[in-house]
Amino acid sequence: MFDLERWQEIFETLRKNKLRTILTGISVASGIFILVALLGISKGIENGVKSEFEQDATNKISVWTGVTTKGYKGLNPGRYVQMKNSTFEAVENQYDDYFEYRSKDFMIWGGTVSYNNETGNYRIRGTLPDNQFIENADIGYGRFINESDLEENKKVAVIGNKMKVDLFKNEDPINKNIQIFGMNFKVVGVFYDPGGDREESQVYIPVSTAQKIFNAGEDIRNMSFTVKMADNFDEAVAMSNAIAQGMEQKIKQIHTVAPDDVSAVRVNNTLEQAEQIYSLIAIIQAVFWFIGIFTLVAGIVGVGNIMLIIVKERTKEIGIRKALGALPSSIVSMVLQEAVFVTMFAGLFGLIFGLATLEVFGPFVEEMTDYIKYPQVDFNTALTSVFLLVFAGGVAGFIPAYRAAKIKPIIALRDE
Repeated sequence: MFDLERWQEIFETLRKNKLRTILTGISVASGIFILVALLGISKGIENGVKSEFEQDATNKISVWTGVTTKGYKGLNPGRYVQMKNSTFEAVENQYDDYFEYRSKDFMIWGGTVSYNNETGNYRIRGTLPDNQFIENADIGYGRFINESDLEENKKVAVIGNKMKVDLFKNEDPINKNIQIFGMNFKVVGVFYDPGGDREESQVYIPVSTAQKIFNAGEDIRNMSFTVKMADNFDEAVAMSNAIAQGMEQKIKQIHTVAPDDVSAVRVNNTLEQAEQIYSLIAIIQAVFWFIGIFTLVAGIVGVGNIMLIIVKERTKEIGIRKALGALPSSIVSMVLQEAVFVTMFAGLFGLIFGLATLEVFGPFVEEMTDYIKYPQVDFNTALTSVFLLVFAGGVAGFIPAYRAAKIKPIIALRDE
């Protein structure tokens, strides 16, 4: 039942002790604000890292080669390890049961591409059909490269959206011819990529065509595979690591490279990187929770201390109340209501201020770094934190309230 007189009394007490009430409220509100801000930042870090991994498949193994740094079996260091179609086939055959998608590339990093009067410098990638899924390329118009294109060495091209905007403006590029180093290629598709303009500033052509027109023979630049995911993430990482190590040994064996030559053959396992990054994110989130919770605890301790002071100041008043017949429960209720009100009001203020801060400054943080995106906090989690804070504030207020209820009237009346 709503007791107007009781609330008038609470507000009167708070009004008489404005500075103390404000300082207590600030300590509680700052605790919730810091917790909300830290949770929002940790979520932004998680979103940012996930968006970076979305640029390519998370379970991707990439292989590329460099120059040997050690002599091996009579061969001098300084040799460039040139992978061939046969290298790709050897790896594919050995681990075929474990692969989901596979691709090999022959790339020209800076190639002249033109359409009518528009010309630009773009990356040209000869690749396989599976590369669409390895690179998370989304086809917006037309299609990707297919097996028929490979078998017949067709001069077809799939261009990135950035390239489409540069060369074709608002014109539909499908079935139009572009010139790559002066040779006509028919555009059969336009793709979008989570990596943005950098990834969309390239053109895909069949790898067989690229090897032929660029006189590459059987040469390839790199290989990419995605590993079939196991139900258990740790098992998937272990399997992916084993395959990556086996692939590296296989390629070194084929090209007569020293087993401990780390520069000649390099294998990148994104699943292993993902595990390391997500573990780091979990640690960051745990640290943020730790800091936020202990900040709240400091606020709760402040509430408890303030209530002790209030009870001490009102000892004589409590004695008079008990002498006039006030029940211990009413004394406890009086002190608890004040503690809960201060905690609830300050907690909700800190929550709203924290959410508003993330909403206002979140976009500015995103512009400053790619590794924090959409800093936000789950509202239910934040609200639950407030109610837990209120409960803890009530517990903190109960101790002095219980002590007040135990005071004997004659002793309380003697208090100075």
